[in-house]
Amino acid sequence: RELLPPWLVIVAGLTGIMLLCISTKDNVSGVFQYGIVLDAGPSRTVLFIYQWTTTNTSKTGVIRECRSCPEQGLGVSNYAYSPQKVGKSLEPCLNWAQKEIPAEQHGQTPIYLGATASMRQLNLTHPTLSDGLLAALTVVLKSSPFDFQGAQILSSPDEEAFNWVAVNYVLENFFKYNWRGQLVPCRKGMAGVLSVRGTSTQLTSKVEETQAPREGVRLQLYGQTHNVYTQRCPCHGTAQLRSRLLARLIR
Repeated sequence: RELLPPWLVIVAGLTGIMLLCISTKDNVSGVFQYGIVLDAGPSRTVLFIYQWTTTNTSKTGVIRECRSCPEQGLGVSNYAYSPQKVGKSLEPCLNWAQKEIPAEQHGQTPIYLGATASMRQLNLTHPTLSDGLLAALTVVLKSSPFDFQGAQILSSPDEEAFNWVAVNYVLENFFKYNWRGQLVPCRKGMAGVLSVRGTSTQLTSKVEETQAPREGVRLQLYGQTHNVYTQRCPCHGTAQLRSRLLARLIR
């Protein structure tokens, strides 16, 4: 099977957050519904707008990303000592989203913020500072006209589960369209996902119910239950690979 283009996996990762964290509501009017995800990464925050219509299979929506807005400020963890400024950094994209989404649907548009690695590190070293940042983010998002669904630090297993969902969503392993154009469950197997990060490598795959460890994540998507487990390999990330390459070049 061909490798997915890196940009496609990055974009799709946020699709996983949308599918798992924001429940889509039935839409009987045929009008587009919208949802917003703020991906609070180490270097910056990006606001993504998703949309869907009545297409729904087993209480899970079929969504697509339609627009995005990268924040001009730093990653949220950089505001640890000045949480009052983190809201200002989000305002331009929140104002932009209000213009992109019809005003009559603002109150029905769920908005969710997920923070990743840098906030996990801050929570380990300075939990009081990370709590203060989350509180400031909550105030800002609750004051927006959208339906606030939460702001939280994603655990590493949850983040890898989102990646797993995203890749299999892009590969259409959860469902497919039959000859009538109807959505039906897909009987293909699920792909595993290998994520190579700075200091470690993670392999995320589906495991059988009887083999599911306690550290795994249980997902309910498109009428099916998936037990997903991430095996972490520390000291096997890009930083170590780069160091080994440099050592070989020097020798």
